[in-house]
Amino acid sequence: MKKANPARPAPLRAGLLLLTGITGLTAVAASLAQSPKLQTEVVARGLEHPWGLAFIDDGRMLVTERPGRMRVVQADGKLGAPLAGLPKIDAGGQGGLLDVQVDSDFTRNRTVYFCFSEPAQRGSGNSTALASAKLSTDATRLEQVKVLFSQKPKFSSNAHFGCRIVETRDGKLFLTLGDRYQRKADAQTLDNHHGKVVRINKDGTVPKDNPFVGKSGALPEIWSYGHRNSQGATLAPDGKLWTHEHAAQGGDEVNIPQAGKNYGWPVISWGLDYGGGKIGEGLTEKEGMEQPVYYWNPSIAPSGMTFLRSDRYGKDWQGNLFVGALKFQYLARLEVKGDKVVKEEKLLQDLKQRIRDVREGPDGLLYLLTDHDDGQLIRLRPGT
Repeated sequence: MKKANPARPAPLRAGLLLLTGITGLTAVAASLAQSPKLQTEVVARGLEHPWGLAFIDDGRMLVTERPGRMRVVQADGKLGAPLAGLPKIDAGGQGGLLDVQVDSDFTRNRTVYFCFSEPAQRGSGNSTALASAKLSTDATRLEQVKVLFSQKPKFSSNAHFGCRIVETRDGKLFLTLGDRYQRKADAQTLDNHHGKVVRINKDGTVPKDNPFVGKSGALPEIWSYGHRNSQGATLAPDGKLWTHEHAAQGGDEVNIPQAGKNYGWPVISWGLDYGGGKIGEGLTEKEGMEQPVYYWNPSIAPSGMTFLRSDRYGKDWQGNLFVGALKFQYLARLEVKGDKVVKEEKLLQDLKQRIRDVREGPDGLLYLLTDHDDGQLIRLRPGT
């Protein structure tokens, strides 16, 4: 078990308002002086609750809209018509068409991966599913659509789908999965996919070196467990998977999920339950359960995350981790040293928009999606 992160204070346990610690505030102030000015450039408007962003070719991008549409955004910001060929999607609440990624060899194979809330074929219920498809040469439809993975079991809920996709350097796919809210206890058992990170091959098969392959009572796709609702995932420059997850009232976490490890939900948490009650055993740590790399009190409702590899904003930002905040409507810049977060800065607070996704583009600039009825695709340029 890792020791608790000393960079953040333990949350108050008497139903009081959860506050950011002095250490965190000092780090923010220290980092502000180093930050470049930013210019926000709206690339596209009129997106209905956009969720995921992927870069294809010639300056074009794929954007998903939660109600169940995927569009090509042209380099000049013009929105294409919704792509044909999507499977049936159970859109509602937090569910719908969610993340999208393109294959690392997209220019050759035109493969797109996307995840969505998949309705049950019979009866009620839904779950997160991951599919692959080929983008047609005229970029108007998805072809050869194949569901690679379906979360089990199906359950009637419109909450906590997780659904971020990451391709690894060795060509595997990670997918984050929520606990479905009412089924939070499932996050601690291995006979289901609720509250897990899973790892599969690109054809939907299970890698032989997954940690629970051959273990009785465990689903072989599972990579790590004890997660709540992970809506951010990315590879670090060293190739490690980083994720973050929503907590209840305080305790949003950043984790580095390792094979076979238990990340504690809902037994331990750095936050409180809704209304101020304790979560699980009311503890922040327990033997056999991993500690987060970083956490937020109060909750910021994180969504989307990326490491910045370019030096377009200066050397001080290169290698930093960027996370969107839905609740408090800002972009978090986290300075990372090894596997630790040492500073946080809040950016774009004047934007006053819920940031759903953040990605680094081929041009080395950061791109954001804002989660609104009239959502925007925004490019961040270094100012003068």
